Amino acid sequence: MKNNIILLFTALSIALLAGCEKANIDVDTSDANGSAIGEVSGVWSKGSIQHIKGDIIIPEGKTLTIEEGVTVLMDSVGKAEIVVLGNLYALGTAENPVKFTVEDKYKSKTNEFGKLWGGILAAPSCQELVLDHTIIEYGGAVTSDASMSVKMGLYKKTAGEALPALWFSNIDGKLIVQNSTISHFHEDCTYIEGGKIIFANNRFFSNGVTGGEAMNFKSGCLADVAYNLVYSVNTNALKLSNSGDRIPQAHIIVYNNTMLNTGWRRPTAKGGSVWLEASVKAEVYNNLFANTRFGVKRDPKKPEDKRSVSSNNWYYGYDQLTVDQFQVGKNDIVEGTNDVRGKLAGENNPKFVNYPLETPGDNYVFNAAWDFHLQGNSTALKAGTLAFKPHFIDGLTLSNGLSYSSPQPATYVGAFGAKF
Repeated sequence: MKNNIILLFTALSIALLAGCEKANIDVDTSDANGSAIGEVSGVWSKGSIQHIKGDIIIPEGKTLTIEEGVTVLMDSVGKAEIVVLGNLYALGTAENPVKFTVEDKYKSKTNEFGKLWGGILAAPSCQELVLDHTIIEYGGAVTSDASMSVKMGLYKKTAGEALPALWFSNIDGKLIVQNSTISHFHEDCTYIEGGKIIFANNRFFSNGVTGGEAMNFKSGCLADVAYNLVYSVNTNALKLSNSGDRIPQAHIIVYNNTMLNTGWRRPTAKGGSVWLEASVKAEVYNNLFANTRFGVKRDPKKPEDKRSVSSNNWYYGYDQLTVDQFQVGKNDIVEGTNDVRGKLAGENNPKFVNYPLETPGDNYVFNAAWDFHLQGNSTALKAGTLAFKPHFIDGLTLSNGLSYSSPQPATYVGAFGAKF
């Protein structure tokens, strides 16, 4: 049966690709800007602008490398999707990030939650995907029967689904997302169904209209999630689940992240900070929760694996309602060891360098001038633990020779520590 499914998927892919216009097959576009529709591979070189005129597909066995400073302008009329059957490496730098976006004229208040193009959809045949210093914004279009992802049976396979910025689905694959920003998406930012995974030093903000998580992990995932900033996502910063019946069991290590104002724009049981469900094995350390709607929370009907650990997390609430909602014994909140969890509004101020803690919980507009480093007199600087080992601290080496390691944990809580 498994072989028949693979043959069917391959045949369908070939049939669909045969009907696509082919562009940039094994072409190095280093000397010019370009445009693309259909099959793409090769190199999009430093500083170029690539105009995507429709759905693009990286064929199985092929690679697309996107060098620093490339701007990928997505077709917002046809709601273009990026389908990855092969490998994708988006390799920006701090000074010159790779950017997946739309033309500036479309970035209006009306479109602040995207839906202007699809997302990056990596099929089970994708072996490796890297997003390093990459900006992804203004996507999350809702699929129709005409969508390439629906025709190919990708993501949730049906029309009417808002696409995430990134879907990855190979339990044997390697996924690196670091130093990157995902913003202005309609629902989920990422939806990950397997792989060896590092998510580190990323930012998520201005995402989610009526639902959606910043990072959504399912069965088959072995993931390290560290030093990320999540601001006012509609539902949870992290949804950790073992749903899907894939092997291995989902084992997610979440450490030294800063989460603020999450969950307030979806006032349901699931709207909060970190949601645990369906026998996921979760380790949650050294995280800073400021004005999140709930603390680490479980699904009481489908709880996490009993081997899960929560320790040395820090909670702050500007008002009493927020503080009451992260208390153990209420709302299925997970009790952690050595947590800092006051009972009164304003207790345990983490002392950010520059952030107004009275900012309303439902605010989703991100101010680039905010600084979430900790002041030198913050007691949060010594509240973390080093008594755990991330999955990939010794590194993941890719077929192109690049190697990535999960960052070391810190003795402070949150993503930033002191500012020097």
